[in-house]
Amino acid sequence: MKILVRLFCLLGAALPGVCQTTMQYASTTPRTLDSNLSQARTLSLTERHVLPLFGEQRKTSEQIEEEIRFLSDCDKSFANREEASVFFATRAWEYVQEGQLDTATYRFNLAYLLNEKNVDAFWGLGVVSFQKEQFEAAERMLRKGVEIAPENVPLIVDLSTVELRHFSQTNDRADLDESHQLLVHAARLDSTYAQTFYNLAIAEFHREDFAKSWEALHTGRRLNFSLVDFQFVELLRAKLPDPEGFFK
Repeated sequence: MKILVRLFCLLGAALPGVCQTTMQYASTTPRTLDSNLSQARTLSLTERHVLPLFGEQRKTSEQIEEEIRFLSDCDKSFANREEASVFFATRAWEYVQEGQLDTATYRFNLAYLLNEKNVDAFWGLGVVSFQKEQFEAAERMLRKGVEIAPENVPLIVDLSTVELRHFSQTNDRADLDESHQLLVHAARLDSTYAQTFYNLAIAEFHREDFAKSWEALHTGRRLNFSLVDFQFVELLRAKLPDPEGFFK
């Protein structure tokens, strides 16, 4: 399920305007949420439902009562809360596919409420935040997921995609460096995951190491040629002709 909706076109993330489709460590310095709504006033229950981790505010008595009822109902309907958490996360991914992002957020929040170690809850909230172009929130959620599953290569690569997108907006070298560190780490964990190397090609391009960008690109295309973005190839060729002569 996730594989169909995860992070959204490497080049669309890292080189705006180049492409527009498909989703596809590092510094521990926390970043702030894109919106300071949760800091400005107490959120209503309805608002909390559609913000990652219920807006991360102190719980109101109304929220506590609602959560008690929900957990009680789940305890009656599922073998355990971990099973219930998987159920709600699975439904949430379906809502992501359907473009119902607020509904997906609420379901991922419920998955988190049931099991705070459910990686899919954080992964999904990161994806939804990314699709809403709330990149700092996306980074925070995905980073929480990576803390739980530090060897989950697709998740790490998704976090790198967010960093690349953030870099494209801010030109903050720290984002580029973090993305590069994530990708080097991911490549060490699994040398067969193609998206790692396509992302690494982008990172090296921005680092102006065009030879290494080609090296990463060729590694990626040998693993999965269907992921090659030929518009990026042309951008890279303009900086340095293909040393292997494959792309002419």
